[in-house]
Amino acid sequence: MSTSRLYSDLAWLWPLWGDATVEYADYCQHVAGLIRQYARRPVVSLLDLGCGGGKNVLNLKQEFDVTGLDLSPAMLAQARELNPECTFVQGDMRTSRLGRTFDAVLMDDAISHMTCRQDFEAAFRTASAHLHPGGVLIATPDVATENFCQNRTTTTTASRDGQDVVFVENVYDPDPSDEQYETTILYLIREQGKLRVESDHWTMGIFPLDTWREVLGASGFEVHEVRYVLDGDEYWVFAGVKQGL
Repeated sequence: MSTSRLYSDLAWLWPLWGDATVEYADYCQHVAGLIRQYARRPVVSLLDLGCGGGKNVLNLKQEFDVTGLDLSPAMLAQARELNPECTFVQGDMRTSRLGRTFDAVLMDDAISHMTCRQDFEAAFRTASAHLHPGGVLIATPDVATENFCQNRTTTTTASRDGQDVVFVENVYDPDPSDEQYETTILYLIREQGKLRVESDHWTMGIFPLDTWREVLGASGFEVHEVRYVLDGDEYWVFAGVKQGL
């Protein structure tokens, strides 16, 4: 059964998992550069769909007027604390309509929580509905069918205020013929040296690159693709220009 403890009772761990000013900065610089490269209008405003705890917002607000949307109240509380000058809205990236449009939209790893084609398409319709013509959507798959690594396991360590945490993340696809895979996370939490172990289990969506291209095109985007390398891992990044300008 899927859980979402990192976005609820264990959300306090999220600030420990990756330094916003270090590990997120390079990706955000890449995103900003792509927006500037492909936009066909001046870019001032940006909507971060699935903004989580606001780490990308912390970096992107240096260049744009950023609004964040997320489903988790716990993560939005963190995002507001980290970025008190920005606007944050609770909502579902499949169905939300804010009644305004932006010059750019970012959809980062939250898109991986779309576990079927219907939800996947709905998220891109939301992005398109919130973009001015000539604006740019940046979307980055955590994985696609072509680069999924079965049973890959990674570990991340962090320390703060007497707490030591090890994040152990494993991905596994029990049925490669469908549109889903599983992420299992163990949290090894030591407080003053005393260990407790918590866990999370997520069902995630996975689609071939051709599906990304097809859905982006059907959502009204002119599609561009670039590669992004971080710590030896290579990602596809899609820059979609909203047509109509």
